[in-house]
Amino acid sequence: MNTLLRFVLRVAITVVMMVLGGRAGAIAPTDPSGTWLVEDGRARIRLERCGPSRGRICGFIVWMKEPTDKRGQPYRDKENPDADKRARTLLGHQLIMGLQATPEGRFAGDIYNAEDGKFYSVSIWRDSADRLKLKGCLIKFLCQTQTWQQTLDVQPGQLVGLTGDLNGPRADKEWAAVPAPKPIQAKAK
Repeated sequence: MNTLLRFVLRVAITVVMMVLGGRAGAIAPTDPSGTWLVEDGRARIRLERCGPSRGRICGFIVWMKEPTDKRGQPYRDKENPDADKRARTLLGHQLIMGLQATPEGRFAGDIYNAEDGKFYSVSIWRDSADRLKLKGCLIKFLCQTQTWQQTLDVQPGQLVGLTGDLNGPRADKEWAAVPAPKPIQAKAK
């Protein structure tokens, strides 16, 4: 009987390993949603789930240490290659575009830099419960890593509304639409 039990156990382990197969090396990323103070303290970025299935991560500027220029005018996205976006204010705009989970347990995709109007490759991951690492790359080997600190307080001038609401950030059109749930059809008797 002992031999039969070992045989059954080996078969069960083999089946489990075959089923898990390609997924065994993948690490589920820790959700980075929340509000983060960037390394130099100039801005706070809110990360949240986005996209039609809410499976990606988007990021928005929700607070700026200096949201206006010397004339008291809000800073604008004047370097944006899309002429329609050049008049938008930097406070509230989307800079992290639909990052996807990676097998390494991170989220990766593109980040927009309003200072030069260009997109760069980026990956993010939680370094600890209240710290986030962000690695941005100009090209594969020219990268820089920052540490962002999670914030739980609200600063004066910080956008606290939901994305798309009056006192909230604004998603770029490709990330703003979330399909409505499909209505459940009642069966006729």
